[in-house]
Amino acid sequence: MDQNLDQNESDDYQDQEEELDDNMFDDPEDFVDDITDEELMDDMLAQRPEEDTSLDNIIVVDNAPIVGPDRLSKLKGVLKKIFQRFGEIVTEFYPVNENNETKGYFFMEFATHDEAVAAVNTGNGYRLDKSHIFAVYFFTDFEKYETLPTEWSPPKKEEYKEKGNLWSWLLNPDCHDQYSVIHNAGATVSVFTNTNTEPKLVMTRENWTDTYVRWSPQGTYLATFHKQGIALWGAEDFKRLGRFSHTGVSLIDFSPDERYLVTFRKALQENDSESLVIWDIKTGAKKRSFAASDATDWPIIKWSHDGKYFARLSADRLSVYETSTFYMLDKKSIVVPSIKDFSWSPTDNTIAYWVPEIGQIPAKVTLIEIPSRNEIRTKNLFLVQDCRMQWHKQGDYLCVKINRWATKSKKNLTYTFEIFRMRQALIPVDTIEMKDQPILSFGLEPYGTKFAVLHGEPPGRISFSCYELSHKGAGSSISRIKTMERKPTNQIFWCPKGKFLVLAGLKGMDGQLEFYDAESSEFILMQSSEHGMATDLEWDPTGRYVVTSVSFWSQKMDTGFIVWSFQGRQLYKNPVTLDKFCQLLWRPRPLTLLSAEDIKNIKKNSKKYHHQFDAQDRLGREKASQVIIDKRRKMMDEFSRFRHRKAQEFETAKRPTDYVEPELDEESDFEDLFILENEETEELT
Repeated sequence: MDQNLDQNESDDYQDQEEELDDNMFDDPEDFVDDITDEELMDDMLAQRPEEDTSLDNIIVVDNAPIVGPDRLSKLKGVLKKIFQRFGEIVTEFYPVNENNETKGYFFMEFATHDEAVAAVNTGNGYRLDKSHIFAVYFFTDFEKYETLPTEWSPPKKEEYKEKGNLWSWLLNPDCHDQYSVIHNAGATVSVFTNTNTEPKLVMTRENWTDTYVRWSPQGTYLATFHKQGIALWGAEDFKRLGRFSHTGVSLIDFSPDERYLVTFRKALQENDSESLVIWDIKTGAKKRSFAASDATDWPIIKWSHDGKYFARLSADRLSVYETSTFYMLDKKSIVVPSIKDFSWSPTDNTIAYWVPEIGQIPAKVTLIEIPSRNEIRTKNLFLVQDCRMQWHKQGDYLCVKINRWATKSKKNLTYTFEIFRMRQALIPVDTIEMKDQPILSFGLEPYGTKFAVLHGEPPGRISFSCYELSHKGAGSSISRIKTMERKPTNQIFWCPKGKFLVLAGLKGMDGQLEFYDAESSEFILMQSSEHGMATDLEWDPTGRYVVTSVSFWSQKMDTGFIVWSFQGRQLYKNPVTLDKFCQLLWRPRPLTLLSAEDIKNIKKNSKKYHHQFDAQDRLGREKASQVIIDKRRKMMDEFSRFRHRKAQEFETAKRPTDYVEPELDEESDFEDLFILENEETEELT
């Protein structure tokens, strides 16, 4: 019985203790908790996903390989390598079935929504292999498709968005062209309007591009490079007109009609089918993609002059595609064993390609018409080491530079040019032999019949030769009209309109420039100039101006550019504000709407407008001179006011009114007094 009482007392004590413990942790009735969760767990709450945005960062990838546990880790490594190019992968999930095999789809969450968008746009349609082509969607798409209304309703008409005048720069009353400049070591891009005296700033932006910029062939768009892809800009204020997501893009190209954009990135893995992509510029749609291991021979895709066809090389094949369907022409490629290179005519749907020697079969250059694929000319060549093709701007000639072995033992090289006359019956071919003189540069005159070549051993034995490609009726001939020896140049630059050329010593030479009038057979030297250490030269679209430049990308000292007239007169240098200059590109002009007859009449009657143009040029120079004078006078006035103000401040602070002359000790020498005065003056100042 005593034991029962002890047990009861123990139970009562335990109940009282539990009740006491509960009461110890109870809050008073009037207690108010004013401590927030952020104060207690700020580090954990910072990682809390937001309900409105977290699902937008998740993608679903379908048509993935189905593998077991033994191959799952390898599959994860391959897939992660592909998709981490689009951004930071936060989490990934691979569902498995009852046999621990993957179900053929997986989930990935990116750090930002923009990275998920890039993964969907670029990853959708990615070919992992022949049996697995990814279908990539947003996770939120499933919810959207589940809640689709059962009754159809017509789509809302999209509001028209005004893009502005894409050719606004052509409305300049003085017909001044524009050019883009990359400076500040690549951090800043500016667009200027060119004048005879100094450039006028149109637009400047910091971090506009990650690498470089490029104009479209007709000057409508300015393309900039970014981590996620390409952006196109245009109109009066250079607003963004399009974005194309292609992570890691490094090279681009346009179709001649500016309808399509080609982007290239380094392949993520072997047979990456998304390394080369063709986009529709107007709609932003992806039209076709290809696998490309590298871009050594860029451009990989080459366009016909009208943009109706494009072609690319593959193993022993030349594949031609139609842009109307983006499928191969006649559903088959042109089989050409060991084909090396090809090129489209700039005015006709004609392709020229060459193949090297194969055993006893000679090398050859072949011309074929598209879409018929008819061979219209073939030229056999022997002992060929290499070929390089160049078309005349109007398609009148095809020039093929050939490096030949002098003997079958292949010890020494000789050099020849084969000139195909495209406008004559049966396309005759003329030959120019240069023998053992290496070719440094060559070029056909645009809108003309001249052919120029630099040949010889640099630096002191370089010669310049010019030939006339004349033809009368069915006959034709090539005659040398000029030869100049010991030229300090290594490149030829024809004016885009012909008649003038510049011989330049660039990249490793002293920057010597020689401006020639090539219209006459005498080849008149108009001006000799110099731009030390120049690395680049470019004509403007009209042929009135030439720019030479020293790029920061090539060397770090004395960077900048100089604008010259076509006669070799220096007009101006780059402004001092353009520090660490990198690149200058003239904005191209669209094709003229005038016929050949209209242009001929304008040239014939040009003397009628000669005095009018001279008067406008004089007036422009006078206005420019007055502007420069006013600018310098304003700067001088500002400097005078600044100097006067500083002089007054100096007189006021030089010696205060309560200054006491120090007593000179008899034993002190002149040096001690001088030190004392300096110390006091510095202290007062």
